[in-house]
Amino acid sequence: MERTVSEVARLAGVSVRTLRHYDAIGLLPPGRVAANGYRYYGRPELLRLQRILLLRELGVPLPSIARILDEQEDEVTALRGHREQLLRERKRLDDVLGAVERTIAGLSGDASVADEEFFAGLNDARDRLRDELAERYGSAAAQGFEKAVRETSNWTREDYERLGDEGRRLLLRMASARDRGVSPDSSEGLELIELHYLGVLEVWPATPSTYYGLADLLVRNADQRAMIASVDAELPEWLAAGVRAYAVQRLGYSGNGEETVGRSV
Repeated sequence: MERTVSEVARLAGVSVRTLRHYDAIGLLPPGRVAANGYRYYGRPELLRLQRILLLRELGVPLPSIARILDEQEDEVTALRGHREQLLRERKRLDDVLGAVERTIAGLSGDASVADEEFFAGLNDARDRLRDELAERYGSAAAQGFEKAVRETSNWTREDYERLGDEGRRLLLRMASARDRGVSPDSSEGLELIELHYLGVLEVWPATPSTYYGLADLLVRNADQRAMIASVDAELPEWLAAGVRAYAVQRLGYSGNGEETVGRSV
């Protein structure tokens, strides 16, 4: 049975524009194009689209998807491979979730979390954050983070719990502001973001550029997002918008990685 581009888009939950783009780059040509220009897709194209969407969910870029699909002729083998990738990703996310829950519990003062487990969760989260900083901003950013870790190496659990309490109180104030309709780039919003910025500087020597980039990490890094969302599920995006606004308006970030005016904090 053949389906039109609109039917396939509706069936797969993607836009017609996306399907046309996949056709234009040679990733998913239609089974045939009628004389009137209408695209029609059959079972082979639908199976290929399913594999494309699976790989996109795994974060594979489109050029790599094309190569993978072209190298895998056997649909069953390919789907089994995708299943293994999904299982590995699920295990990774389960590990991340467990570490985040332990860290949140420890920072919230949950005495049932043993010190060894608390610091194990903290170290796991640090390792993931360091790796992501290195990937996003280069080795210099990761080295700056490592330096901050060394400088706090003698901190006790109580020190981290105090820092966690302060951070949670700030997040609660932000959540309250968001509930009242305060815009993150307003004067009131930026005053709260300034407290966040100063807190970041205590543990990481962020530049205007890297602080601006931190906004993406707050919503995409599983550890960071989970910690913020534990206070307010909609707060990560609000905070990220505020971080970007603060970097531009108060730190002089110009979009080219350079500082254009002096800091006002």
